[in-house]
Amino acid sequence: MQIRKAYKEVNPELLYNEIRDFILKQGVSLDEAKIETYASPSDTSSFISRGTLTFKVSSESGKTNKECLRAHIVGSAKTETKVMLDIDEKLFPQKKLSALQDDLDFIFGSDEIKS
Repeated sequence: MQIRKAYKEVNPELLYNEIRDFILKQGVSLDEAKIETYASPSDTSSFISRGTLTFKVSSESGKTNKECLRAHIVGSAKTETKVMLDIDEKLFPQKKLSALQDDLDFIFGSDEIKS
Protein backbone atom coordinates (compact mmCIF):
# COMPACT_ATOMS: atom_id res chain seq x y z
CA MET A 1 0.00 0.00 0.00
CA GLN A 2 1.17 3.52 -0.66
CA ILE A 3 0.15 6.76 1.04
CA ARG A 4 1.04 10.15 -0.46
CA LYS A 5 0.66 13.50 1.27
CA ALA A 6 1.75 17.06 0.54
CA TYR A 7 2.11 19.84 3.07
CA LYS A 8 2.33 23.61 2.66
CA GLU A 9 5.27 25.38 4.35
CA VAL A 10 6.29 22.44 6.56
CA ASN A 11 9.98 22.04 7.28
CA PRO A 12 11.05 18.69 5.71
CA GLU A 13 13.45 17.97 8.59
CA LEU A 14 10.62 18.41 11.09
CA LEU A 15 8.36 16.10 9.08
CA TYR A 16 11.23 13.58 8.79
CA ASN A 17 11.80 13.53 12.55
CA GLU A 18 8.12 13.34 13.42
CA ILE A 19 7.50 10.47 10.98
CA ARG A 20 10.49 8.60 12.40
CA ASP A 21 9.23 9.03 15.98
CA PHE A 22 5.60 8.19 15.14
CA ILE A 23 6.61 4.97 13.36
CA LEU A 24 9.04 3.91 16.09
CA LYS A 25 6.16 4.34 18.56
CA GLN A 26 4.40 1.51 16.66
CA GLY A 27 7.02 -1.01 17.80
CA VAL A 28 9.20 -1.43 14.72
CA SER A 29 12.96 -0.91 14.34
CA LEU A 30 14.68 1.82 12.39
CA ASP A 31 16.80 0.26 9.66
CA GLU A 32 18.08 3.19 7.61
CA ALA A 33 17.78 6.94 8.06
CA LYS A 34 19.30 9.60 5.87
CA ILE A 35 18.48 13.17 5.02
CA GLU A 36 20.30 15.43 2.58
CA THR A 37 19.89 19.14 1.93
CA TYR A 38 20.55 20.88 -1.38
CA ALA A 39 20.64 24.54 -2.37
CA SER A 40 17.98 25.46 -4.89
CA PRO A 41 19.58 26.15 -8.30
CA SER A 42 17.53 29.30 -8.86
CA ASP A 43 17.86 30.73 -5.35
CA THR A 44 20.87 29.82 -3.21
CA SER A 45 19.09 31.06 -0.08
CA SER A 46 16.43 28.36 -0.52
CA PHE A 47 17.03 24.73 0.30
CA ILE A 48 15.44 21.45 -0.72
CA SER A 49 15.70 18.44 1.57
CA ARG A 50 15.41 14.78 0.69
CA GLY A 51 15.01 12.10 3.35
CA THR A 52 14.56 8.35 3.39
CA LEU A 53 13.58 6.21 6.36
CA THR A 54 13.24 2.42 6.36
CA PHE A 55 11.80 0.34 9.16
CA LYS A 56 11.97 -3.37 9.84
CA VAL A 57 10.05 -5.79 11.97
CA SER A 58 11.39 -9.06 13.37
CA SER A 59 10.05 -12.32 12.00
CA GLU A 60 8.16 -14.75 14.22
CA SER A 61 11.36 -16.68 14.90
CA GLY A 62 13.28 -13.48 15.56
CA LYS A 63 16.05 -14.56 13.18
CA THR A 64 15.35 -12.23 10.29
CA ASN A 65 14.14 -8.68 9.93
CA LYS A 66 11.86 -7.71 7.08
CA GLU A 67 11.21 -4.22 5.77
CA CYS A 68 7.68 -3.19 6.71
CA LEU A 69 7.68 0.51 5.85
CA ARG A 70 9.69 3.01 3.82
CA ALA A 71 9.19 6.78 3.93
CA HIS A 72 10.39 9.23 1.27
CA ILE A 73 10.31 12.95 2.07
CA VAL A 74 11.18 15.74 -0.38
CA GLY A 75 10.53 19.42 -0.06
CA SER A 76 11.28 22.92 1.09
CA ALA A 77 10.06 24.77 4.15
CA LYS A 78 9.32 27.79 1.94
CA THR A 79 7.01 25.98 -0.49
CA GLU A 80 5.77 22.43 -0.05
CA THR A 81 6.97 19.15 1.33
CA LYS A 82 5.80 15.80 0.01
CA VAL A 83 5.88 12.45 1.75
CA MET A 84 5.33 9.00 0.30
CA LEU A 85 4.93 5.98 2.58
CA ASP A 86 5.34 2.47 1.14
CA ILE A 87 3.79 -0.01 3.57
CA ASP A 88 3.78 -3.80 3.65
CA GLU A 89 0.32 -4.38 5.15
CA LYS A 90 1.20 -7.94 6.17
CA LEU A 91 4.04 -6.68 8.38
CA PHE A 92 2.61 -3.28 9.42
CA PRO A 93 -1.08 -3.96 10.16
CA GLN A 94 -3.98 -1.58 9.63
CA LYS A 95 -4.27 -0.78 13.35
CA LYS A 96 -0.69 0.57 13.42
CA LEU A 97 -1.20 2.37 10.11
CA SER A 98 -4.34 4.08 11.43
CA ALA A 99 -2.47 5.22 14.55
CA LEU A 100 0.34 6.61 12.37
CA GLN A 101 -2.13 8.48 10.16
CA ASP A 102 -3.93 9.88 13.22
CA ASP A 103 -0.64 11.22 14.60
CA LEU A 104 0.29 12.79 11.26
CA ASP A 105 -3.16 14.34 10.88
CA PHE A 106 -3.10 15.76 14.40
CA ILE A 107 0.28 17.47 13.98
CA PHE A 108 0.26 18.36 10.27
CA GLY A 109 -3.39 18.11 9.21
CA SER A 110 -3.94 21.86 9.07
CA ASP A 111 -0.94 22.20 6.69
CA GLU A 112 -1.95 19.35 4.36
CA ILE A 113 -2.66 20.25 0.75
CA LYS A 114 -5.90 18.49 -0.20
CA SER A 115 -6.07 17.37 -3.81
